[in-house]
Amino acid sequence: MNRFREDIEEEEIGPEPELKAAPKKRRTAEEKMDSNSFISRLFNDGLVTKEAATNALPYICFLALLGMIYIANSHFAVNNVRRIDKLNKEVKELRWEYKSLKADLMFKSKLTEVAKKVDTLGIKELIEPPKKLIVKSDEY
Repeated sequence: MNRFREDIEEEEIGPEPELKAAPKKRRTAEEKMDSNSFISRLFNDGLVTKEAATNALPYICFLALLGMIYIANSHFAVNNVRRIDKLNKEVKELRWEYKSLKADLMFKSKLTEVAKKVDTLGIKELIEPPKKLIVKSDEY
């Protein structure tokens, strides 16, 4: 009974009737056999015999082999995807390094930058254009 509502219900409705549990019947061995699981009934009733199970064994082994091949294939595919992602990331980093080195080389190969570097060696930039030497064929 609900003790919280006990006072309210007794005044308005009255006490709650108590429910009695139905007596349990004892089950016989046959009833227990009938209520067993599907698999036990399947083997006990003779639907699947030892001979039939033995005959189906190669098929079951074949299905198990196919399942293992399927799992191995999925693992191989996942590993390939991971390796491809890793290589793509490495290619991106190498591409960035190549572009930055190329830009640095282009900057350092400018005439003004080369002049600054060789100025410490005492080499000066030409002010007048170079002269062309002409050698006659009979002189040589």
